[in-house]
Amino acid sequence: MLVLASASPRRAMLLRENGYMFEKVEVSVSEKLPQGIAPEAGVRELAMRKAQAGASKWLAQGGDPLDVILGADTLVVLDGQVLGKPEDASAAERMLRDLSGKTHVVLTGIALLTPAGGFISDVVETEVRFRQISLEDIRAYVAGGEPMDKAGAYGIQGEAGKFVEGYTGSLSNIIGLPMECLAEHFEAWGIEQTNSAPRGV
Repeated sequence: MLVLASASPRRAMLLRENGYMFEKVEVSVSEKLPQGIAPEAGVRELAMRKAQAGASKWLAQGGDPLDVILGADTLVVLDGQVLGKPEDASAAERMLRDLSGKTHVVLTGIALLTPAGGFISDVVETEVRFRQISLEDIRAYVAGGEPMDKAGAYGIQGEAGKFVEGYTGSLSNIIGLPMECLAEHFEAWGIEQTNSAPRGV
């Protein structure tokens, strides 16, 4: 059984759309990282924390120690600077102004583990190019509330899709789970796709 250690509706959507059955546990972990840590190492560490917290919660709920727990975290990196989730509307507006007309990187870290001891982690990178965005468009987007729970203050699958000039790499990675990479890991771990509706979602 696959268990998603996340409250993200976008990650659940991606798994569901790709035909995977899964249970879900919501976890809360510290997202504070050591000073100076590289973004790739940081996003991998956060994914590991979520998977480990998910495994503990799943076992406490009576889950099977052989079940596979998936943790993931996504960061937006612009000129080496990590853009996390905006604290408020002003921060969201500032992030989008910074992203306007530039190319940035979306990093998603994934961690798969079993409470019995199996473990693997990975990081996938996608480049995203934003067109020049007017201040009026930025403020209208922020006012709609969509940026507030998203790294870099935007969701490519939503209204911010119109800001994107192009991207190089995995689209699902930008949304929150690199499904191409995950599919390879899932196959190696014996997790198969099915057309059945997922439980617990």
